[in-house]
Amino acid sequence: MSQPEERNIVLIKGCLAKNPKSQKALFDTFAPTMYAICYRYAKNSDQAKDLLQEGFIKVYTKLGEFKFEGSFEGWLKRIFINHALEYIRKELRQPDMINLEDVHDLSSDSFQFHGLDAAKILAQIQKLPTGYRTVINLFIIEGYSHKEIAELLGISENTSKTQLHKGRHMLQKMLKNNF
Repeated sequence: MSQPEERNIVLIKGCLAKNPKSQKALFDTFAPTMYAICYRYAKNSDQAKDLLQEGFIKVYTKLGEFKFEGSFEGWLKRIFINHALEYIRKELRQPDMINLEDVHDLSSDSFQFHGLDAAKILAQIQKLPTGYRTVINLFIIEGYSHKEIAELLGISENTSKTQLHKGRHMLQKMLKNNF
């Protein structure tokens, strides 16, 4: 067993025993990575901080469900991604989702992102409509398939594909205009 996994087990057991020092250590250890996930799905840093806090509350309440099998960080990421998606579904109701039938121009632009700073790209992604931003995060960054995205968001696979295409196209325009 690796050193980090051994440390995680100690932290998990301390959190299960309701030890505040273990809870703080778990937060301090994983908050930067989980915040990055929250930030990708949020509209701004305040919303990302709220998602982070709420996500850790879920982690602490669900910690007893962790089976000590597989990666603990992977388990955490799944909770935070699901929490962000839950937030999007509940609060925003996906008003900007577009059905494939409504799309007339699916031509692809060959714009390349090479040489652009990742932080600048992320800042532009955050400006995208919620549907586009969510699908781009799930497909490109998290590696979900369109079928999985459709199930997670309660949309069709074609809508997921359309959101990705339209989101990429809008992002390309934004990056061309700003850089």
